[in-house]
Amino acid sequence: MYKIKTMNKISPVGLAKLDPALFEVGEDVENEDGILVRSAKLHDYEFPDSLLAIARAGAGTNNIPIERCSEAGIVVFNTPGANANAVKELVLFALLAASRDVMGGYEWVREQAKDPSVDVAAAVEKGKSAFVGPELYRKSIGIIGLGAIGALVANLALSLGMDVYGYDPYLSVDAALRLDRHVQVVKDLNQLLQTCDYITIHIPCTDETKHFLNAETIGCMKDGVRVLNLARGELVDDDAMIEALESGHVAKYVTDFPNNKITLAKNVVALPHLGASTPESEENCAVMAAEEMSDFLINGNVVNSVNLPRVEMPWSSDCRLCVIHRNVPAVLANITTALSDDKVNVENMTDKSRGEYAYSLLDVNPGVTDDSVAHLLSDPDILRVRVISH
Repeated sequence: MYKIKTMNKISPVGLAKLDPALFEVGEDVENEDGILVRSAKLHDYEFPDSLLAIARAGAGTNNIPIERCSEAGIVVFNTPGANANAVKELVLFALLAASRDVMGGYEWVREQAKDPSVDVAAAVEKGKSAFVGPELYRKSIGIIGLGAIGALVANLALSLGMDVYGYDPYLSVDAALRLDRHVQVVKDLNQLLQTCDYITIHIPCTDETKHFLNAETIGCMKDGVRVLNLARGELVDDDAMIEALESGHVAKYVTDFPNNKITLAKNVVALPHLGASTPESEENCAVMAAEEMSDFLINGNVVNSVNLPRVEMPWSSDCRLCVIHRNVPAVLANITTALSDDKVNVENMTDKSRGEYAYSLLDVNPGVTDDSVAHLLSDPDILRVRVISH
């Protein structure tokens, strides 16, 4: 029986993917094997020695201490693409809100209606000119990041009659295949920034991408550009954006990540982090997170991890070793040598690396004893050894 602790309210549709015969699930679970989380911050959470995996029902993992997890041999999953459609639809609203002052017009009409002496129908005909804005048709849009969300946004923009430019130095084959052939993928970010009437960013927030849109990159944009950020607040330097808004260089900024500094700035439309806030998105994320967790705990497979490579292998024996280790020379040889010394035969094996860490699945026969596990763990570069039976 695996113990799964829920750190937030997780959709019942997702929890239903965890077989009650195999999983004990709840917010009061202790000495958990896995954690399902949405927005709860885990940086100060004391992980029990039993913890094997954390699955975040969402794409971003800023609330999880990735490095500490990696060093402890804890796999961290996310759910890329599960909320992509919800974000894409909000981008459509953001494009309209960045173009035509719908929000300002809405508030103004309500203010008129509060005065009983005002004929609202007549007032709006006289006052509507204050809220005009350009159409999207035949305008150009630059999409930074062409992953699951960016690709959907690109195709959506094409359907609106926009000229679409995309930039992604890490564009995968799968992502490229999702793009309509009319999307113009550029290799030079400056070309996109200098060309487009609208810029929308859809990349993960890391140490390398923090303030990706800063004084320099914003300065490269054309005058009157309209910028959307429905990815992560930290991707945009608020001070640089406010300065560009004050000068008029940026005509409008729509962000899904309000804070005290940016929210009341000139020409900002600040939304309350609505990107993935749909019932469908929450269900999709919960289902994917639960399935990732289940597959890892039961089979040792790793899919959609942010700190380990993707490793999947069909069962070929009744005993499987799951080994998380540092990506350094000789570790894999040390694993097979240690098993050979203990008279354990490796019937099938997969090993892949990602950055500083690697993950090995080994189907072995006969089963592995506690002494064999201790033998493996005597190697300081091996971080976690788990034995599961089929």
